[in-house]
Amino acid sequence: MSQIEKDIETINTSLKQVGDQLKAFAEQSQKEIKNHGAMAEQTKASVDKLLVTQGELLARLQAAEQVVAKLENGGGRLADPQTMGQEFVSAEGFEPFAQRAAGGAKGSFSVPIKAAITSQGTSAGDLIQPQRVGLIQPVQQRLFLRDLLSWGRTTSNSIEYVRETGFTNNANVVSENPTNVKPESDLAFELDTDPVATIAHWVRASRQVLSDVAMLASYIDGRLRYGLKLKEEAQLLKGSGVGLNLNGIYTQASAYVNPGVTVQAETAIDRIRLAMLQVTLAEFDADGIVLSPVDWAAIELTKTDDNAYLFATPRGLATPGLWGRPVVPTKAMDPSDFLVGSFQQGAQGWDREDVTVTVSTEDRDNFVKNMVTILCEERVGLSVYRPESFVKGDFDGLPASA
Repeated sequence: MSQIEKDIETINTSLKQVGDQLKAFAEQSQKEIKNHGAMAEQTKASVDKLLVTQGELLARLQAAEQVVAKLENGGGRLADPQTMGQEFVSAEGFEPFAQRAAGGAKGSFSVPIKAAITSQGTSAGDLIQPQRVGLIQPVQQRLFLRDLLSWGRTTSNSIEYVRETGFTNNANVVSENPTNVKPESDLAFELDTDPVATIAHWVRASRQVLSDVAMLASYIDGRLRYGLKLKEEAQLLKGSGVGLNLNGIYTQASAYVNPGVTVQAETAIDRIRLAMLQVTLAEFDADGIVLSPVDWAAIELTKTDDNAYLFATPRGLATPGLWGRPVVPTKAMDPSDFLVGSFQQGAQGWDREDVTVTVSTEDRDNFVKNMVTILCEERVGLSVYRPESFVKGDFDGLPASA
C-alpha cells in the first residue's frame, strides 16, 4: 500500500470516529430539546468543534483523492461508480457515433442503464465507500412509492398469479372419538393477470449537444430520469388499469371504514391510525403511508398547546414518518386523500426493462435541422395480491390536529 493510500485510510478512520461522535451528540441534543426546549450550550460547542474537524478532514481527503485520481489509469485503483449520464457517454461506441452524427451521418445509439445502484455484487458492490461521505443525517431525497414495495424481475409482458379471495376458518377443538367429523375449512382462489406498462418520454436537442458531454449527462441524469420516476409513481398509485395503464394500488384499495373506535375531536392523524387498525383487522401489518404534500405539511406543522412543534423541529432534519411508519408525500395523491397499507406483503412491483436511453438523428426532420432526439423509457408492472391489505380514504372535514 502506497503512502497516499495509507493517508486516505487514516483520514477515513478519523472521519468515521467524528461521524460516530456527531451521531451520539445528535441523539443527546434531541433529548435535551425534548426535555428543555433547546440544545445545551456545551453540546452545541462540542458539535461545532466536531463539524470544523470534519470539514478539515474532508478537505484533506479531497486533496488526497485528487492525487490518486491522476494515477487511476496505472495505479491499480478502481474507478468511482458512474452516474447514468457518465455511463452513457463513456459506453463503447458512443464516441464514433457522435463523430459520425456531427459529420451529418444518420443512425441511432442505445445503451441499457440500470435502474439503481445497490450494494449487491452485481451493482456497486465493493465500490461503495460510505465512510467518505461524512453524513450524520439521513439522505433527504424524499421516498418514492417504489421504495415501499418489494420488486422482482420479469421476462414477460404480463404477470399471471393466483389470488386468495376467501378463507373460512373452522378450526376447532375435537374429541378423540373417531366417529366425530372434524371441522372443514375452506379457501377460495381466482386467477388474475397484470400487464407490464411502458413509460417513456423524449426531448430534442441540437446535434452539437453530442459533443457537449456535460450537457448530455445533465439531460439523462436530471430531467428525463426524474420525469420517468414521477410518472411511474403516478401509475403505481392511481393507474386506472384500463388500456395501457397499470392497475394502481389506490385504485384497488379497500375504502376506509371506522372499525368501531370512538375518538374525541378526531383529526387527520387519528384517521390514519384508524386506517392502520383496519389493515391490522384484515390480518396484515401496515408498513407505509402515502399522503399529499399539502396534508403532510399540515401534519408536520401540528403544535402543542404551548406552540411547540409536535413532530418536527425547523432547525433539524427528520425522515417523514407517522405512527412509526414511513410517509411518502407525493403530488400523485390528491389533497385530503390518503393511502395506508401493507406494501411489502400486499403488493409487488416488477421490472421488465430498466431505464434505457437512446439518441437518434433519424427522428422526423432531425437530419435537415441538425437536431437529435434523446429518448428515455422503462417497462414496469404491478401486482396487488391482497387489495384488503390497503385502505384508502379522505380527511374531508377533519383538521390536521386538534
